[in-house]
Amino acid sequence: MEAGPVNYGRIVGMDWVAWHARYDDPSSWLSGRLRRVSLHLSEAIDRAPPGPVRVVSLCAGQGRDVIGVLPGHPRRDDVRAVLVEVDPSLAEAARRAAAEAGLAQVEVREADAAAVANFADALPADVLLLCGIFGNISDEDIKRTVEASAAMCTPGATVIWTRHRAAPDVTPRIRAWFTASGFDELAFAATGPDTLMGLGANRLRRAATAGLPDRPLFTFRR
Repeated sequence: MEAGPVNYGRIVGMDWVAWHARYDDPSSWLSGRLRRVSLHLSEAIDRAPPGPVRVVSLCAGQGRDVIGVLPGHPRRDDVRAVLVEVDPSLAEAARRAAAEAGLAQVEVREADAAAVANFADALPADVLLLCGIFGNISDEDIKRTVEASAAMCTPGATVIWTRHRAAPDVTPRIRAWFTASGFDELAFAATGPDTLMGLGANRLRRAATAGLPDRPLFTFRR
């Protein structure tokens, strides 16, 4: 399976480094989302079977969720995490933060997360993070990524995802796509009127019937 060309839609038209600066404001909607994602991530690691826990985060940015959760988690030493981020500045920030936290088991790959070949060796995942993706890609690409998630996960794995709920609200369809793809819904939260942020957690109930896709999962539109 070939990786194909880099999906430069991830870095064109948006200053993602400046966007991440909002994490530094504890009152921002982005910080609020991070807290909720981190809680679900911690619980997903708790649920994983005994032994190694494989965590894969796509479009990981600075990796604040994984790198923030692991240092104090009781299963810290079980986790092996691969964070995939195409933006060089964000990837370097994540790499530096992981090193400062003493997390040698966190690997940051400066690569296109839309190409499964770039992280296929880290699959199947016990926890798959798809945060900050669905609001930037087409509905067709969201559906493709959800359907591919089953092949990227081991049975019992948790997928954590986010998507804004601005009109037209696609989150009901995303939830249905996860169900149709073999996932049970563990949680879905739609936060207040200011952020209209949806956050979901789904658990794979059965093995995938299809293999890993050999085409890009998505293209960022900004």
